[in-house]
Amino acid sequence: MGGIFGVVAKDDCLFDLFFGIDYHSHLGTRRGGMAVYDETKGFDRAIHNIENAPFRTKFDKDMQEMKGKFGIGCISDYEPQPLIVRSHHGTYALTTVSKINNAEELEREAFENGHSHFLEMSGGDINATELVAALINQKENLIDGIRYALEVVDGSLSLLLMNEKGIYAGRDRLGRTPIVIGKKEDGFCASFENFAYKNLGYKDYKALGPGEVCVLTEKNCVTLVQPGEDMKICTFLWVYYGYPASSYEGISVEKMRYNCGAKMAQRDNVKADIVAGVPDSGTAHAVGYANESGIPFSRPFIKYTPTWPRSFMPTIQSKRNLIAKMKMLAVQDLIEGRSMVLIDDSIVRGTQLRETTEFLYQSGAKEVHIRPACPPLVYGCKYLNFSRSNSEMELITRRVIERLENGNVTEEVLQEYTNPDSEKYQKMEEEICKELHFTSLKFNRLDDMLDSVGIDHCKLCTYCWDGKE
Repeated sequence: MGGIFGVVAKDDCLFDLFFGIDYHSHLGTRRGGMAVYDETKGFDRAIHNIENAPFRTKFDKDMQEMKGKFGIGCISDYEPQPLIVRSHHGTYALTTVSKINNAEELEREAFENGHSHFLEMSGGDINATELVAALINQKENLIDGIRYALEVVDGSLSLLLMNEKGIYAGRDRLGRTPIVIGKKEDGFCASFENFAYKNLGYKDYKALGPGEVCVLTEKNCVTLVQPGEDMKICTFLWVYYGYPASSYEGISVEKMRYNCGAKMAQRDNVKADIVAGVPDSGTAHAVGYANESGIPFSRPFIKYTPTWPRSFMPTIQSKRNLIAKMKMLAVQDLIEGRSMVLIDDSIVRGTQLRETTEFLYQSGAKEVHIRPACPPLVYGCKYLNFSRSNSEMELITRRVIERLENGNVTEEVLQEYTNPDSEKYQKMEEEICKELHFTSLKFNRLDDMLDSVGIDHCKLCTYCWDGKE
């Protein structure tokens, strides 16, 4: 998906910028980048591939050489960024977290409005951040340009734009992705994850509302575009994407996962010896389940992380599956002869969880009862670059539904499969359990998961589970 971070400081911002970006490494696997502005040197930028080495390793030399009072940067799952753009607005640097579904339409409109060309990336697509810059440049002033970009993108867009005046932060118009502001004595920062600035000495200042645009200088934070009322923040931020130490809309990721596990336990009557979570995002859900059920929490397998950080994950799915399997190390004494409840954040393709279950059986497990922390994923995400699934037919739920319905899958039929009280839902659950060789399978309910977040359900995006926009 990707994460962004920016700093405005009275003196050099590089230390805070470097570590603030690095704290977003769990959100992307492909590229990292940072850009700075210095009053005497102007703009400077560095972008590196981080597929085979973590951000800190690739950018350590740049951190020593770059200098500036203002800086922005990102961890990106796809396009190289930040970009440095020269336009009638002057020169600025831009970084985004986005998924632009109407890119072709916006490209065509840009050409009709006088834009001359876009540079093509190696995959054949244009750089989404470059497209956002073109949208901004269609308006006479910078603020109108940022507001226009946020309004016309179908999908999601949050951005940081830096020029000689400071950093402009704009949150997605429906708040699908977050931007939070931190403050300390000599400056401000803007961040996707609020935990990213805590160890750097910043205190929570404010969270931007949906569609809000503000400008940061070393002295203050001023709102330029007021926030809207409607919000659809991604619920998966709490279930999977978010780092345990983070929070969104004032709701802790770790606490939400405890709540989620407890809700699952309240509806379950399985008899088991231990409860375990698939590291890392399944662990907190498992703790909540264990605390509520009274079944002991255990760690029967451990993820090897010293040289295998999350960022070291290839984009080719077969290689990702192999590396995910290689990371898991069994604790034989905690597995052999045991019946266990195993909780993962979700089931997407099902490949990794099937292999994990087989791995546990081979290690002597008697039973493996799977309890995903979210409902079945029935729709592919339209709003975030959810890199774990590239098409809806990669979802095991859709493949099973296709088979059960003999290919006659309509929207009306899909809606039946999203209802946990329907016969079709029960049949789908049974078929997935059988296909993936689980002892039993029981998904978390959507209403329970949303209650676990603790904010109004209408403010949460649930599209991937129920198809509702």
